[in-house]
Amino acid sequence: MSVATRAEPGRRAGTGAGAADDHLSPDDPTLRVRWLGRVDYRDAHALQQGLFSSSPDDHLLLLEHPHVFTLGASGDPSHVLVDPSTVGAELVRTDRGGDVTYHGPGQLVGYPVLTVPGRRSGGMADTVAYVRSVEQVVIDALAELGLAAGRLRRYPGVWVDPDGEAPRKIAAIGVRLTRGRSMHGFALNVDPDLSYFGHIVPCGIRDLDVTSLAAEGVDVEMGTVVEAVVRSAVDRWAPHGRWERSKVAWRHRPEDLSAFSRDHEQAERGTSVRLAGRMAEAGVTGGLGIAERKPPWLRAKAHIGDEFLDLRRTMRTLDLHTVCEEAGCPNIFECWADGTATFMLGGERCTRACGFCLVDTRRPEPVDPDEPERVAAAVARMELRFAVLTAVARDDLPDGGAAGFVDSIEAIRRRSPQTSVEVLIPDFGGSPDALQAVFDARPEVLNHNLETVARLQRAVRPSAGYARSLAVLARAKAAGLVVKSGLIVGLGETFDEVVGALADLRGVGVDVVTVGQYLRPTARHLPVARWWTPEEFEQLKTVGEGMGIAHVESSPLTRSSYHARQAADAAAEAGA
Repeated sequence: MSVATRAEPGRRAGTGAGAADDHLSPDDPTLRVRWLGRVDYRDAHALQQGLFSSSPDDHLLLLEHPHVFTLGASGDPSHVLVDPSTVGAELVRTDRGGDVTYHGPGQLVGYPVLTVPGRRSGGMADTVAYVRSVEQVVIDALAELGLAAGRLRRYPGVWVDPDGEAPRKIAAIGVRLTRGRSMHGFALNVDPDLSYFGHIVPCGIRDLDVTSLAAEGVDVEMGTVVEAVVRSAVDRWAPHGRWERSKVAWRHRPEDLSAFSRDHEQAERGTSVRLAGRMAEAGVTGGLGIAERKPPWLRAKAHIGDEFLDLRRTMRTLDLHTVCEEAGCPNIFECWADGTATFMLGGERCTRACGFCLVDTRRPEPVDPDEPERVAAAVARMELRFAVLTAVARDDLPDGGAAGFVDSIEAIRRRSPQTSVEVLIPDFGGSPDALQAVFDARPEVLNHNLETVARLQRAVRPSAGYARSLAVLARAKAAGLVVKSGLIVGLGETFDEVVGALADLRGVGVDVVTVGQYLRPTARHLPVARWWTPEEFEQLKTVGEGMGIAHVESSPLTRSSYHARQAADAAAEAGA
């Protein structure tokens, strides 16, 4: 029987990016391991492509997919035996090798995005050797979990009882290697609904069965499997010891994703039990009281001069909303005095209830078709050189509100062709068509905020996702745009987690990043975990720009649109 075990079961697996390893070469990449939870296949693919194209590091993305059949570049469509929609799945053609396979809940999918040494460097010589290394990661992990598995001479993948009378496939392998970089990877069956494999000819193999850990009698949680795979992958793909990891919180409940959910009577009672519970699941409890005195560096000065009053009159005359007012931005006096403001499209009511945001979340009103022209009129009246457009999330609309951005950009360009436009967009539910419509409008800067670190995503913004936001940014970069994102700190994250998030933003090609302190808008919102110091913000700027991000705007009062024009100019000077 062909069974492999871990060669070095006691090998150290570090968690701090190898900071104490003096033997490391500056050329050794960091392996960045991410558990991303459940991720749409197209989002995961866009994220892989972004990391493949832009990241100087190695990555291992671990996740689950919703029900989907994927067909490799040379796959046979006749091997899909049903209309996928009849079984609650979809069919996606993809650019990996292999035939058709199934992904779904209960299956651990791993996407290594690695720089693979070639024949000339004396490392792995070819695709076959790389496939063998992916297989070995899974084989070693299964051995740790108590299941013997190995290779079948005729077919790639990982098999239970490969030399017996009834070999059973427990993990599919499908990779793509281009210019020494890898994409795609493995799909390990932990406890999926195996009946879905009956709707296809798995990997084009008709005469052999598919199995899972559960079917083989190994009762194990997904988290335990992830830990075993991480240890195996680090041993094989980070032999130099330089690696780090982060993960989204495990729990996922449909009620966390309900729209129009803010309880306005909750303001007097404090943070809701549900919101506090989500934070506790992510490891954050307590926090500063709403009356806690802010440190001196967080006290913005109010300056209500003529420019401020003129801009406010313009907004009221044209019946426009600004995120400056709706979100309670501390920089409103400085920015409005400078004659700049961020216009908020789609009304003043958002369909999502993020735990940090002051914007109203009641059911939104119908879209105003005249809003783009009024925005353009305001830009012209103010003679802006740089206009920023954002919007509430409009999950009630088929395009998520993308048309409002497109129409507003076009209206500004007609009236004020000299004005540069930055858009701060929601994720539009990940819709490729909605995103492409905004990309095609060619804003000078495309901004989409990651907001917080991986661990806190589901607690802080349950209707969004870490992987989806990175995928939006990767798609924007692939479209040739200057790309921007933002983080808020003070919600319970660690310094190293923020550094990891900066690395992920750098990995998908983001040009500009803003980092600022979270300020609790009301008692019903998430509490502040701590105040970050100006020195720490300066450290984050140094770290981010040292990674290769063209411009990092990092200070206690920084917000997404703070110094937006200056940041765009800095990115342009850096060649972004």
